[in-house]
Amino acid sequence: MPKAKAVILPAPVETVVPRGDGAESAAANSPGQAIECYPADRAFHAALARLSGGISPIALMLAYADWMSHLAAAPQRQLELAQTAALDAKRLGDAARHFFSPQHGPWSLIKPQAQDRRFARPEWELPPFNLLAQGFLQTQQWWHGATTGVRGVAKQNQAIVEFSVRQMLDVLAPSNFVATNPVVQQEAFQSGGANFVSGWQNWCGDWMRLMSGQVKPAAGHDFVVGETVAISPGKVVYRNELIELIQYAPATEKVRPEPILIVPAWIMKYYILDLSPHNSLVKHLTGQGFTVFMISWRNPGTEDRDVAFDDYRRLGVEAALDTISGIVQGRKIHALGYCLGGTLLSIAAAAMARDGDDRLKSITLLAAQTDFTEAGELTLFINESQVAFLEDMMWERGVLETTQMAGAFQLLRSNDLIWSRITRDYLMGERSPPSDLMAWNADATRLPYRMHSEYLRKLFLNNDLAAGRYLVEGKPVSLSDIHTPMFVVGTVHDHVAPWKSAYKIHFLVDADVTFLLTSGGHNTGIVAPPDEAGHSYRVRTKAVDATYVGPDEWLKTTPAVEGSWWGEWTDWLAVRSGAPSAPPSLGIGHAGEPVLPDAPGDYVRH
Repeated sequence: MPKAKAVILPAPVETVVPRGDGAESAAANSPGQAIECYPADRAFHAALARLSGGISPIALMLAYADWMSHLAAAPQRQLELAQTAALDAKRLGDAARHFFSPQHGPWSLIKPQAQDRRFARPEWELPPFNLLAQGFLQTQQWWHGATTGVRGVAKQNQAIVEFSVRQMLDVLAPSNFVATNPVVQQEAFQSGGANFVSGWQNWCGDWMRLMSGQVKPAAGHDFVVGETVAISPGKVVYRNELIELIQYAPATEKVRPEPILIVPAWIMKYYILDLSPHNSLVKHLTGQGFTVFMISWRNPGTEDRDVAFDDYRRLGVEAALDTISGIVQGRKIHALGYCLGGTLLSIAAAAMARDGDDRLKSITLLAAQTDFTEAGELTLFINESQVAFLEDMMWERGVLETTQMAGAFQLLRSNDLIWSRITRDYLMGERSPPSDLMAWNADATRLPYRMHSEYLRKLFLNNDLAAGRYLVEGKPVSLSDIHTPMFVVGTVHDHVAPWKSAYKIHFLVDADVTFLLTSGGHNTGIVAPPDEAGHSYRVRTKAVDATYVGPDEWLKTTPAVEGSWWGEWTDWLAVRSGAPSAPPSLGIGHAGEPVLPDAPGDYVRH
């Protein structure tokens, strides 16, 4: 008989995570424990990710096993849930029999929450649709009780189960179906079914755009970078392989001597802060007499798989500060960081303070986190199993694609961003009015494999920055080294960077902190032009030697102010700035240097 041939498998490799000094060490769950990564396993996980949408099935199974096993060992809790279900069914039956009596009017059993707009139209107050909506809300409330508060279940596993069950229930909401949605039925009756024809056309248009690789929604094509959005005049004054630095033209005869550097997140394009002229923070700042610089990040490709998180600090913040110092010599700089850009700015500021670099006049953080222990629902996607799964998915492609990032953010607000849009576009046959913010939101970017892996592990999983373990150039940095005055903005309805998480900056830095809590969400709360109605905020300053006040007490004792927070911040900057003087030149203009484009530059267009 012929001898059997041996099957030779590829040798395992170790996951590599860079240290701050550029050297490399094996990643570990604990010090000294290297993690072996087999290429065949990683390829299998990458293939599986295409089917699961980037969500780790193992993480879900572990969470459900934790919840179900503890619930199975809690007979009294099971009895209580059964009694609640029976009582809810009885109450719904009574409401159905006596719907028109004074005691059993619309929403007599349960009302939608204020942020739930699915059942806001008056048509939902009529039978049988009102009873369908109340039955659905009762079911949703029952499952929330069943998936939370089970003794012994790990906190994160409980959150995963509750979140995933909520997502499944949202699919079955009566507002999503023609037969159970009175608003859709009324529109169909009045239009003779024309809404379904328009909805089919909308679906076909979206499908064709998806198949052709276009990511912008239909309304998004009304907004073109450099023509209708991101049109503040200026010039690119510096470029490297990662950033273009834009210097905006002055809008006043004299300007404050201290310039402002804005560090946006590289998860999305920078022009969230320079949308249309009526809601551009850049335009507002230049109109108030400030010289403004903005980092525009290059959208990475697969060739950038090994770009590290520290490269964004070194080639981004550090390179921008060096360039500004050459243009506006001898002047300190007001630095602003938004979202992930704020986290990066905090790291850079801590490293600068450690090394005796005092170029920062003030630090402003917008919806940015420095402690990730309570980072909101986004952390549902961040545990060891999920991060390893994402790493294998990115390992194959070299980047985290825009669809994965956008999908994660949409799930956090699925009612507004997924199901309500499907109902409006495809059942009602309508389209949302064109919006510059929606167009920007669809203009997503990719994330390099190495950078994103380091970000998830060092900041989300290990919380190295808040714990003083984060390394810059081989040495740890501590936020307590920051003594520069800070202005920190949180937003009330932030699913990405919850305001109580941003509030933790109070006990991390050794500086005067002015904390402002504004209405709105992660984006709508930040883009708050002064002439736009509906904005409000609360603000209070904590001196460096003042006693710490917790976030709940702060909220109770800090009065609300109507209006935009932009004016409050520019007043704060003005107090910390010198007397206006002649504006600086646009760039340095050394002979022999390549000619750089005008704002918004080239990187933002790709």
